[in-house]
Amino acid sequence: MNGMLRTAGATLYYEVCGTGPALLIGQSGEGDADRTADLVRHLAADHTVITYDRRGLSRSTLDDPGRGATMADHVDDVHRLLTAVTDRPASMLGCSFGAVIGLHLAVEHPEQLDTLIAHEPVAPGLLPAAERAHHVRELEELQRLYRERGLPDAFAKIAEVLGIDPVGQDTEPGLTPHPLDDRRRAGFDFFIRNDFTAVVRDTLDVGALRDTPVRVIPAFGRTTPRHVFDYRCAQELAALVGAEAREFPGGHNGSTTHPLGYAARVRELLARSVGVLDVG
Repeated sequence: MNGMLRTAGATLYYEVCGTGPALLIGQSGEGDADRTADLVRHLAADHTVITYDRRGLSRSTLDDPGRGATMADHVDDVHRLLTAVTDRPASMLGCSFGAVIGLHLAVEHPEQLDTLIAHEPVAPGLLPAAERAHHVRELEELQRLYRERGLPDAFAKIAEVLGIDPVGQDTEPGLTPHPLDDRRRAGFDFFIRNDFTAVVRDTLDVGALRDTPVRVIPAFGRTTPRHVFDYRCAQELAALVGAEAREFPGGHNGSTTHPLGYAARVRELLARSVGVLDVG
């Protein structure tokens, strides 16, 4: 089922696929509802999987494109989306930027989530002060690089910062191709110009996150270098919530490079029953 949802200042495109307990996927980067199609296919046999285009990306349009989007906007969108499609707590898989949205939801609307798998959240607020300042400067430099030299140069530096090897990374066979077309280029433009700023200005309440009743499962990729920003955030999150950080196949983008193994890991961690989706 595909749908459109009016939220505050935007119209969201979303998809619901499969049967069983509700599972929302919060995508990384410029990823839209289609970005994890292979992963959804592996999960839909026993989960009702909800995916969506974040506001400003792909088919989710802004009433005022010049306004952009804040982290609060993104969190409110997910709150409204879950309210529209289910009246029971859902599970959420948040990847990178999507994981940060999930952490906010766990603090601000904990009644909507049973479990959050937070895979390598890009959340500087989780880090010690000096390290946090370093990575904030890193993100601001990436924005400057993109504005001055364009996407190819920014791509290379983003991959370095997040520990992604765009050339040598291994993948499972038979993946759905996602070429860098005009839609993805537009998505990257919005993500780098707007959502990087949302991360830099994020005011995640770390103290409240420590006390959330939501089961938070920090996660990291098997091949993600242990010194990079996203891995460090996963480890600090684990220390904060007192949970073991769980390893997933692949690296930062394991949900797209290793969908079969990734789905098996998600299914294993969500084995505890969370109820069945009631789609309205």
